[in-house]
Amino acid sequence: MSPVDLSTEEEVQERPFNLRLAIRLIRYLGPYKLRVAAALTLILVTAVSSQLGPWLTKIGVDNHILKGDLEGLYGVIGLYFGSLVVQYLAQYGQTRVTELSGQYVMRDMRKQIFEHLQRLPMRYFDRTPIGRTMTRTTNDVEALNEFFTEGIVSVFMDLTTLIAIIAFMGAMNVKLMLVSCTVIPLLAVTTFYLQGKAMIAYRELRRRLARLNAFLQENITGMEVVQLFNRQERNLRDFDGEHLPYRRAEDREIFYYSVFFPFTEFVGTVGTALIVWYGAGAVLQNLIDVGVLVAFLQYIRRFFRPIMDISDRYALLQSAMAASERIFELLDTPTEPAGGPTGQIGHGEEGIAIEFDRVFFKYDPEATDWILQDVSLRVPAGQSLALVGATGSGKTTIVNLLCRFYEVQQGSIRVDGLDVREWDVEALRRRIGIVQQDVFLFTGDIEGNIRLGNEQITAEQVHTVARYVNADRFVDRLPKGYSQPVAEGGTSLSSGQRQLLSFARALAFDPAILVLDEATSSIDTETEQLIQEAISRLMMARTSVVIAHRLSTIRNADQILVLHRGEVRERGRHDELVAADGIYARLYHLHHGGQAA
Repeated sequence: MSPVDLSTEEEVQERPFNLRLAIRLIRYLGPYKLRVAAALTLILVTAVSSQLGPWLTKIGVDNHILKGDLEGLYGVIGLYFGSLVVQYLAQYGQTRVTELSGQYVMRDMRKQIFEHLQRLPMRYFDRTPIGRTMTRTTNDVEALNEFFTEGIVSVFMDLTTLIAIIAFMGAMNVKLMLVSCTVIPLLAVTTFYLQGKAMIAYRELRRRLARLNAFLQENITGMEVVQLFNRQERNLRDFDGEHLPYRRAEDREIFYYSVFFPFTEFVGTVGTALIVWYGAGAVLQNLIDVGVLVAFLQYIRRFFRPIMDISDRYALLQSAMAASERIFELLDTPTEPAGGPTGQIGHGEEGIAIEFDRVFFKYDPEATDWILQDVSLRVPAGQSLALVGATGSGKTTIVNLLCRFYEVQQGSIRVDGLDVREWDVEALRRRIGIVQQDVFLFTGDIEGNIRLGNEQITAEQVHTVARYVNADRFVDRLPKGYSQPVAEGGTSLSSGQRQLLSFARALAFDPAILVLDEATSSIDTETEQLIQEAISRLMMARTSVVIAHRLSTIRNADQILVLHRGEVRERGRHDELVAADGIYARLYHLHHGGQAA
């Protein structure tokens, strides 16, 4: 058991700023232009009002305190508090508008991703881990949420604040403003150096966290195996081995930040000292007023904060670029072809015909071996076809191609005389009902898992189809019957019960083509006997394709195909194939202990 999943490394890589991606992200703000305009306006109001305090202090000192004008000072104090009220109200409004806009954008993006995921071809899910796909709609979208609500807004706020401070300082005294700026190069160089070191440690921390999370997920998911084979102590040692590098990376990040913040305070103190040194001399020489020096001492403490904040947003910007690149890579993945407009063709009481014409197929286009080679078959409307063969012979692949989960490389597949590529893909799949070996049930209740959200299927119809396949025998014994809650994946039900519900689900949608893919493999002999009659009734009115290892379930099929390494080796009815003494006959005698048919 591997302690980590190295594939998670891909999830933590940062990317430099990309203008094309940034423009594509900003387009999501298009429907919310008024909100964005309001937020920008409130940011300007906040930036200006927040920097009025030192300016008003200068007026209060020079025009009122030094002149003994206390009555006039009260007016300045009132303006000061008024500016605070305006600042807080504007900041509240800006935060609220920004956060709501961000949430609307995230809703739109998650909806777009989920809608796109449902239309991706099966090839995508074959090669993409589920965890990585989940990350697109959770972690990556959340990273963009921070970019919209904190990154862009904060940088714009910091830049506006910095400009406002410089404007107020320049309006009071240009020379003193230039003195204040002398420490900026030192602060900038040191900030970006330490931030770069901290970013390296932060990336390593995220990589180690991804490995640690992968280790925890693997072992929690496999807890039954862990306890069964007494791996607790071994796993604890492995956990220590994964956690130690994580802690070391965290220590390095803490070290650089612990150096960074005291240093910025030191630079701020140096800047203050320069202001006092130059400003005091200017006051003594009557070049500036005392109030100007007091105001500059307040501004210099505020001057460095926006610079530090902007540099601190670099990590957020990198994460947003990486997240947006992965999200847009997903959104740019081509969806499965929708096919032609054909979707109105119905089916009569005898179902619809299926035909494979010299089909060649392989899941990996780069592979040299074909999964299906020159496969031809025809199932007339209302008849049944049974597929027999060893594991990997191509039985389930035929079903996947019939449902158009994949496109054939050579040959054609026709349903009701039309190539499946001429069908509207949704209309085609509405005509096919599949009962699988591994049945997936959704969180909800029994009735919801039979109708799958189709409101046209009534509760009475649900109960009828359940009785038809004998699923009512166990449903009626449940405490809440058809309202019985179903756990995720249907783990609260047995494999046989899940398959019975799958029979009921397929029947409820009244398909023209019925596919049974090892549908009775998890059902006990007694239950299998109960549903054989129901299966026969279902197949009488439908074109049917049956995959089964139990040859007893396909004895009455109209046609049996024996597949071997992707090729059709034998075809015929049960008695004919047994008499031919080929592959099917050997399988039949193996299942029946060498007895004759």
